[in-house]
Amino acid sequence: MTSRTVTLLDVARAAGVSKSTVSDALQGSGRVAEATRDRVRAVARELGYRPNSAARRLRRASTGAVGLHLPATATRLDYYMNLAFGAVERAQEDGLDMVLLAPSGAAGGRIASRVDGLLVIDPEAGDSAVPGLLDAGVPVVTGERYLGPATGPSAAVVCDNAASLTALLDHVTERGARRPAVLAPSGSSAWATALRATARSWGLAHGVEVVLRTVPFAATPAETEETTRALLTADPAVDAVICAPDGSAPGVLRAAAALGREAGTAGGGGAATGPSDIARPAGTGLLVAACVDGPATRGAAPPVTAVDLRPAAYGRACAELLCDILADRAAPDTVRRHAWSLETRASTGSPG
Repeated sequence: MTSRTVTLLDVARAAGVSKSTVSDALQGSGRVAEATRDRVRAVARELGYRPNSAARRLRRASTGAVGLHLPATATRLDYYMNLAFGAVERAQEDGLDMVLLAPSGAAGGRIASRVDGLLVIDPEAGDSAVPGLLDAGVPVVTGERYLGPATGPSAAVVCDNAASLTALLDHVTERGARRPAVLAPSGSSAWATALRATARSWGLAHGVEVVLRTVPFAATPAETEETTRALLTADPAVDAVICAPDGSAPGVLRAAAALGREAGTAGGGGAATGPSDIARPAGTGLLVAACVDGPATRGAAPPVTAVDLRPAAYGRACAELLCDILADRAAPDTVRRHAWSLETRASTGSPG
């Protein structure tokens, strides 16, 4: 039985209660014992029941739409476009339209009158629009946690960003790097904050200095090329560069080529990096990796090792959690985790 064919009557029969009891239990109304309410909701989840969206809107005088707030830089980043498409697709499965909100945001009250809930993706603690969105009086799901002060509960779908950068640092050192560098994003989003903190903590834990440079959250290839050229010129011992911003890794490759550094092999050369290390002659290799996979990393020459954050699936997961909250299938402060994978390619001397 699919979620499109399950009815209130199906849930009532499976739970051994009346149809009206099921309705009250799922809506959180009526005098239904807590144990009965929990049992009904468990049965509804097991059967894959989804409330009729049109009927629910009539009962609640709802709008039949949810809002999507993306970072101001999202329009030129492939990651956010794929995330948005995934969110729209999943919302439509529950009969909900998706409204893309202006980056500057709007007053919470006006937003609440237009949508039933909100998706706020990669919220920056310094984004003046975010507090009003979180306090708009409708359910909110954030893509990554909001690190600023919040007045009400919000649900979240999160990635383990510390683990993903750790995997990249482990990978380049396994491939021979001894002095890795990280081009970490600026800003106060959970993603940017986690990457900067992890670069430092990984280095301390492994007794290796991780050279940390900060670049704009949505740095262009030209900006990462300039930063990488300056970095490698000043510190030729760097033998691996991990680039965070989406789509900017080709800039690292261009800088490496301009300086005669061969991407895909370790061996930057230079001074010793620790008391037990021995200085080695200058080399020409440079391992290159990225924190966000996409067309720019897959189509680069050589293809770039990257973390696949599965943005379309992430967008679906965020929209699904919001749909579940609106349908009383999840609590308003639920946190779910989203999986990523490491795609190793020729830029770190790995098979494609």
